[in-house]
This record gives sequence, structure tokens and C-alpha cells, in this order.
Amino acid sequence: MYKMNQNETPLFNALMEYVNRETLPFHVPGHKKGIGIDKDFKDFIGENPFKIDVTVFKLVDSLHHPTGPIKKAQELVADAYGADASFFSIHGTSGAIQAMILSVVKDGDKILVPRNVHKSVTSGIILSGASPVFMEPEIDKKLGIAHGVTPETVAKTLEENPDAKAVLIINPTYYGVATDIKKIADIVHSFDIPLIVDEAHGPHLAFSEKLPMSALEAGADICAQSTHKIIGSLTQGSLLHVKSKYVDPKRVQQIMNLLQTTSPSYILMASLDCARRQIALEGKELLNNAIELCKYTRNEINKIPGFYCFGDEVLGKPGSYSFDPTKLTISSRELGITGFELDMILSEKYHIQMELSDFYNVLAVGSFGDTKEGMDILISALKEISEEYYGKREPVQDFLDIPTIPKKILEPREAFYSDKTSKLLKDSVGDISGEFLLAYPPGIPVLCPGEIITKEVIDYVHDLKRANLYVQGTEDSTVKYIKIVSK
Repeated sequence: MYKMNQNETPLFNALMEYVNRETLPFHVPGHKKGIGIDKDFKDFIGENPFKIDVTVFKLVDSLHHPTGPIKKAQELVADAYGADASFFSIHGTSGAIQAMILSVVKDGDKILVPRNVHKSVTSGIILSGASPVFMEPEIDKKLGIAHGVTPETVAKTLEENPDAKAVLIINPTYYGVATDIKKIADIVHSFDIPLIVDEAHGPHLAFSEKLPMSALEAGADICAQSTHKIIGSLTQGSLLHVKSKYVDPKRVQQIMNLLQTTSPSYILMASLDCARRQIALEGKELLNNAIELCKYTRNEINKIPGFYCFGDEVLGKPGSYSFDPTKLTISSRELGITGFELDMILSEKYHIQMELSDFYNVLAVGSFGDTKEGMDILISALKEISEEYYGKREPVQDFLDIPTIPKKILEPREAFYSDKTSKLLKDSVGDISGEFLLAYPPGIPVLCPGEIITKEVIDYVHDLKRANLYVQGTEDSTVKYIKIVSK
């Protein structure tokens, strides 16, 4: 299966050699192997992390110009994932996504993106100067979340925009639902342009046949993955993979160099090196155990009155082609409490911290770091909450329809960098937005920079606030005021 010895960890080994030499450091960082670190912090962390918190020199290689252990570590990643080239991102997947976009489009180029993209995508579009063409994802009103964009939507949008230079797709969504990425890849390539994929929530997909197809397996040209989200690297550790005739890995390296610090964390990179070894050698077994544990938990949750945790039954709907069972989306709608309320109850009363909450749901992200004991604690807490609330409240109100995408007057980059003034949102009909406006659920931008502000948008935001839903994106945290482009 692999061409290289996946048991190797060249970067981690180089760092261990540095430690075992008992090297005397006259280099940064200034704590000098932890000697200069605050005592309380060191007592908690322990001494070992500081011993491998080093800077760029020959033994440990350079992230910007890798020729030694980092180069080999990245080659091992590419071998494990079936890529032509892979890159460490210590700027998280946000940085990797921005690099993806900057690698395939430039100022004025059209790029097709789902409307429910992560803000790192819109940031990458602003940095590149590209012109986004938004595609509507499929909305599941029962669950109150967005699924994927359908192949039919991609094909129709490309036919309407034959001058597009790239298409971006999410695979899978935060909630674990994937669209037919293989069919989309074939459609995009029929237009002779690259498919780029935000695969933040899919770094594990390639290592189990029980999971949705990974982007590279489906034929994507470049994808970014949050290794730290599901598998065992530290936070901020992510990967960027290239397998394409359209994308030059040398250009991707140059773009990564523009975006990433020249003083990267070797602790983070070593965690990526070791996480790759773990998923390559043990991934199938570890993931099978995680999947079975999540299936058990889902079945138990669905026995509790007032709660619902969706599974494979969501498949077959538009935008829902396959499903990652390690994602546990728990709806409390029928219990009469919102996902936000459930999140707070679990956190404050039971000291259980969920990944996210929205109007209807909380999300638990399963991984091979979970235990049955932990899952049983969650199940027990949900049973107690059900006993307290079930039958005593009306179900949570119906999902609010999202306004139509407003007309774009300026490109996002132009609007973002323009002169702006602050104005009451309620008085801004007809003005051009200079900032984002995002609503949860389902996390789809209501406004992007450069779009015209409509009465429909303002009324929608008012309804969201009345329902105590989360609205964000504006500089004004109360979303009473919005920055508009000066005339």
C-alpha cells in the first residue's frame, strides 16, 4: 500500500537527536530549553516540550526551504495520503485554505464556492482579489443545518460561468455530511479547471472504508485538512495535499512561505509527523473502534425522549451522499430547548463541553480519543435533562428561511479595503456592506463585503435576534450597526 516506511518519524527523530546530544543553546527561543520559563507554567506543562521548542538550523531543517527531516516528513505524508506533494501548515487549516485559493486564482478570476463556506475561504478570496460566485447548499429545515452543494448545482453554475478558474467544495460538512464529491470532481474537470476542497473535517477519511470518500480519492486537485481536529496532532497542525495537473506544488510552497511564519513551532510539526505515522499504521483499527463507539452512543441517544441524533437516514436527500458516523449531532428541538441552552446546561451543570451548538443542535465530535466511559457520562447527562424538560415545553419554533443572496456591487476585496462608515443596520437598506454578517444556524453568510443590504436581510437579522440566535461578523458585537462602503 505504501511506498515508504510509514513507521519513520524523521522530524521527531531529529529533534530527539538534538535533545540527546544535550546541545547548549545559543539560539532562540529565549527560554533556552525551558530554563527561562515561568515556574508555574513549566510545573504544569513539564520540561520535555521546551527541549524540542527550537528554531531553524540544519539538524532540524527549515519549513520554508525543506531539504532534510521536514522534507522527508512531508514526503511520508504524501505517501500516506496518496498525494503528489503534501505540506505542513502550522497556521491551521485556515492558513492552508488561504494558500489553496491563492495557488489557483488571482485578482479578478472567478471562483465558485458554496455560500456556507468557512470565513477562511472568504479571507482567501479577499487576499487573492478573486471574484466569488456563490452556490447555494442544500438546507435541511428539520435539522436546521446546511448540507453539501449538489453536483447538479455545480454543473449549472459552471455552465452559467464558463470563465471560472476553479471550484471549491466542502467535504464533509462540520456535521459529517458529504456530497457526491467524485461526481463533482468529474464535472469540474470536464471544464478543464481544478477542484479545491475544504476538507477540514476529513483528515481521517482515507483510512477507513466505513467513511465517506476522501477528496484526493475522488479526484480533487488540492485539499486542506485539520489534522488536529480528528486525529492526533496538536491544535494548529494541519495538512495541505496536492495531486493535480493544474496545480504546481512549487507554487504552493511559495504561497505557503508567504503566509506562514519563518519561526514555526517544531512541537506542532513533530506532532504532525507522529500523527501521520499513527493514522497510517493504526488508523483503520482506531477508526473502526471510534465508529462503533459512536454508533453505540447514537443508538442510546435516540432512545431518550426528546432527543434525536441523525445517522444514515439523512442520506438520499439532496447534498447528502455519504455520512461520517463519528459526528454526533444531537437535536433537542422536541425537548423544547435550543441547542444553545443544551450546550450551556451540559457545560455548567455536567462539565461536558460540546464542539458547537446551534438553534436546534449540539455537536459532539467523536475520535479515537474517546472512551465508552466518557460516552456513557454524556448519555447519562442527556437522560437527566430529558427527565427535567420532556413534555414541559413546546418544541422549538420552525427554522427561519434564509434570505436570497443579495446582489454583488463590488468585489469582496474592493469593499473590504474601501473607505467605510458606520450606520444603524435598520437604516442601511440600499447601502453596500463593507463587512460580513453571519447567522447561526446554519452558519451561512447573510451578507458579504460588496453586497447590497436589503430589507429582507435586515428583517431576517431582526427575527434571528428575537429568537436569541447568534449573529456575528460585524465590528459591532451587538450587530446594531454595520460598516457600509462610503459613497
